[in-house]
Amino acid sequence: MLRMSDTEQSTPARAVTGMVEHVLDLAAGWTAWDGTPVRADDRVHTPHKAIRRVTDHLIDHLAELEARLAGEEPQPDHWHASAATTPADLAPFTAADLDEARSRLTRLARIWAVRLAALTGEQLDDSPGAGWSFRELAHHVADSTYYADAVGDLS
Repeated sequence: MLRMSDTEQSTPARAVTGMVEHVLDLAAGWTAWDGTPVRADDRVHTPHKAIRRVTDHLIDHLAELEARLAGEEPQPDHWHASAATTPADLAPFTAADLDEARSRLTRLARIWAVRLAALTGEQLDDSPGAGWSFRELAHHVADSTYYADAVGDLS
């Protein structure tokens, strides 16, 4: 798991953008993946699955943050999460897939960073609705490195 300095940890936006940078750094070597799923804990992981899970996690919790800010109940997620390995997850991870992942994840990280930067310290720590504070939520999302770390550095 990515370990950040105390300064980075105190900045929720940096926690999210740092996570995406870490995932993309690892993903740069995944074009060398031999097609064998990697076992970690009680799950199997592949490059596509790692990108899917990181993306889903960013989307899911961003939707939660926005709903809570709007005074609404967050929509429950129905992801199959890392328990499911789809046929698409087993496909070769190409240079085009890496380029798509870079575009997708950097845009999502930027949305998170802009949203978090617009919140006051009070909003980050005393967030509306039930659940983690938005600061805690950002750091939870930053733990998405788990999926990329499970695949590892294949360069």
